[in-house]
Amino acid sequence: MTYFKKFRLQVLLFGMLFVLIGNPADAARKPKPKFQIKFATLAPEGSTWMNSMHQMDDEVRARTDNRLGFKFYPGGVQGDEKDVLRKIRIGQLHGGGFTGYGLGVIASDVRVLEMPFMFRDLDELDYVRDNINSQLDGVFDKGGYLNLGWVDVGFVYIFSKKPIATPDDLAAARMWIWAGDPLAELFFKAFGISPIPLSAPDVLTSLQTGVIDSAYSSTLGCMALQWFTRVSYMTDVPISHGLGAALISKKGLRKVSAEDLAILEEVSGPILRDLTLKTRVQNLEAIEEMKKEGVEIISVNDDVHHKFFTTGQGAWDDGAGNLYSAELLEKVKSLIAEYRAR
Repeated sequence: MTYFKKFRLQVLLFGMLFVLIGNPADAARKPKPKFQIKFATLAPEGSTWMNSMHQMDDEVRARTDNRLGFKFYPGGVQGDEKDVLRKIRIGQLHGGGFTGYGLGVIASDVRVLEMPFMFRDLDELDYVRDNINSQLDGVFDKGGYLNLGWVDVGFVYIFSKKPIATPDDLAAARMWIWAGDPLAELFFKAFGISPIPLSAPDVLTSLQTGVIDSAYSSTLGCMALQWFTRVSYMTDVPISHGLGAALISKKGLRKVSAEDLAILEEVSGPILRDLTLKTRVQNLEAIEEMKKEGVEIISVNDDVHHKFFTTGQGAWDDGAGNLYSAELLEKVKSLIAEYRAR
């Protein structure tokens, strides 16, 4: 049985267990730590993300003699990322795993790394992010959050019920947009698209009922959220690279000792870096698995590929002064040029 077939079985079992006994993370036989970090994520139980989070919890508990640990709320049970951020602000949660959408609400400068057609490959992304990481962590810190580590979502593609092989096909689609996401609004504006705003947990049902016929996601995200069961095509043009990170409210950690906080950061860094490497591999594997499940990959010729890129890159300057500073955009462009020259 392949990883993804095992994973789909785990998702189904998780759904049944959740109905019967509640969140399995709550049912785990672990003594309650002295301080419990309440952490929410859209990732379902049984996913690589959640396996890594449980590993982090185990190591933090062991290193702090159970003074510090996590309580997880996986699978979107605490709502969309916007809902999670609201609950963090009012003290119901302490942190969460966020994609660029949630990260941008806290520190919009990070969205410069998600602009359409910014990076050709992961090496370029790593080079740029390594060079501005301290600056971005400073923005999170100013916003009141501790970044435990980046976790790539992966390159983002268009998934659809009808083939999308040109920008005109894209403009004609009933396309989902993450409600309230300014970066996605800039992208679709560049292509003349009027998308349909929905929260992420509503996408699967909306694909099933025909409210939308297209959505964008990383390949692994499309598998994990089961969206691939409601589409027939994937357009082989990566439109962006999706960011992810695990953030904890500094206000929520005010009762945690400096010693335990240092342990939390020391444990989380290597685990989340390893998770990024696993995610990158599984994003590639997900394409092959979806093909086996009947999803057709739509390839485009060089001219159409160029048209996608030039149209999408028109959104870069629109984001400057709105999502991020013009200076930061120029710095990123300069770093990309520097890397390519090498």
